[in-house]
Amino acid sequence: MLGGIIPEAPIAHVAVIAVATGAIWIGSGWLEEAAETLSGYYGLPAVVQGSIVVAVGSSFPEFASVVVTAATGVFDMGVGALVGSAIFNILVIPGLSGFSAVDDLEASRAIVYKEAQFYMIAVSALVVTFSLAVIYFPVSSDPIVGELTRPVAAIPLLLYGLYLFIQYQDVDDAAIERVREGVAVRREWGKLAAGLLVIGIAVERLVGSVESLGATFGIPEFLAGITIVAAATSLPDALVSVRTAREGRGGTSLGNVLGSNTFDLLVAIPSGVLIVGSVSVNFSTAVPMLGVLTVATVLLFATLRTDLSLTERESSVLLLAYLLFVAWVVAETVGVTTVLRGI
Repeated sequence: MLGGIIPEAPIAHVAVIAVATGAIWIGSGWLEEAAETLSGYYGLPAVVQGSIVVAVGSSFPEFASVVVTAATGVFDMGVGALVGSAIFNILVIPGLSGFSAVDDLEASRAIVYKEAQFYMIAVSALVVTFSLAVIYFPVSSDPIVGELTRPVAAIPLLLYGLYLFIQYQDVDDAAIERVREGVAVRREWGKLAAGLLVIGIAVERLVGSVESLGATFGIPEFLAGITIVAAATSLPDALVSVRTAREGRGGTSLGNVLGSNTFDLLVAIPSGVLIVGSVSVNFSTAVPMLGVLTVATVLLFATLRTDLSLTERESSVLLLAYLLFVAWVVAETVGVTTVLRGI
């Protein structure tokens, strides 16, 4: 969008990244504040606030990236960046939030037994969706590629409908008193919309500059997508979760992570397909990455279940696991390992 204005010099892109990061920080602050106020106004529990209201808003960059890559014919890049973003969310954001919390980052049974487990179902549902594309609409056998069509893409969307229904029932069951006084509803919705707009524009610029730097310094496209671009689009989630963790609201912080990933897998990927009509998906690359995501989710589930909290030691384990993941992706890119096919 600003390609003709911003010089192609690396220093210019570094400056854009710095400015965009500051803009995302401001936008995520507006988003989180408006979401908290509106959640109190409508009587939403903390876990619902994090897993739907804040999560959907902070997932906007991933949603936009998938739609754009589907429209431009590089859907595999969008899926790779989104799965890489999901792994970043699962390992890095809780790890940073655990270090940011004053005490141990408190979880809850709703987080462990509903959000985390439903998220694992979402990962499985996406694998099934890709499998159906390969079985019924095959494109090639080496690597294994299938055509993802609108009817098949509707399966994850239906599952997300079930997720929303469960959350709706929890709102009724909780019967939390609503905060009606002193709330300017229109202004808060305006702040929420402004936060989304700022995040969307800033992340688009940030990702564009990261990609330009990658091309300048010869960073492979796959490596940049799975790591750098994924981390860049996850920045709003990280800022929101760290902020809420510092305020002692572990349920909202962790709910944002799991809810954001659930939205990304069940809504963002199918939406790109619904807009374009059909896209090719590299099963040989996507499924091993989703397998890594499953392992990361199990690791987070295990650390949260111990005393229903996340200690600094457990946070360190999550961050170390992400560093090992990055090392493996680098090994795949340079050919040391060959688990992924067709990258």
